Amino acid sequence: MDLRIERLTEAHWPAVKRIFEEGIAGGDATFETAAPTWAAWDRGHLAGHRLVAVGDGAVVGWAALAPVSDRCAYAGVAEVSVYVAAAAAGQGVGRALLERLVADSEAAGIWTVQAGIFPENAASLALHRRCGFRTVGVRERLGKMDGRWRDVVLLERRSPVVD
Repeated sequence: MDLRIERLTEAHWPAVKRIFEEGIAGGDATFETAAPTWAAWDRGHLAGHRLVAVGDGAVVGWAALAPVSDRCAYAGVAEVSVYVAAAAAGQGVGRALLERLVADSEAAGIWTVQAGIFPENAASLALHRRCGFRTVGVRERLGKMDGRWRDVVLLERRSPVVD
């Protein structure tokens, strides 16, 4: 696959939303039960830290950072989301997106990128670990989904270059 990483814009939203909805349907990607509108998604993510992967002319994945707090002490801390279309799984899309997003975040002065991942999502856990994330802990029974409690593994990557 010929893969390009580009800035995610509103024009990409229909494809990004479809990929997000695939993740929701799979049951192990998010607590969300429906994809938001573009306006809601746009408000919740950092404008300079949104990427899409385009393979063979189609959006096959996306990644974005969201602020973890509006308190100034957390200005350099963000939460990452990475989603890959089912048809593109295992082809290096997630790694390309995450590596570029981490590099871009460091260039912007972000010192910590964190992720919350269901323990059942082995592929996402492996991807984040390959990209330098470490497990901080497990948030047990963090929320209910379909009537059952779900744990969330908290991972972080502390930048070695941002002071």
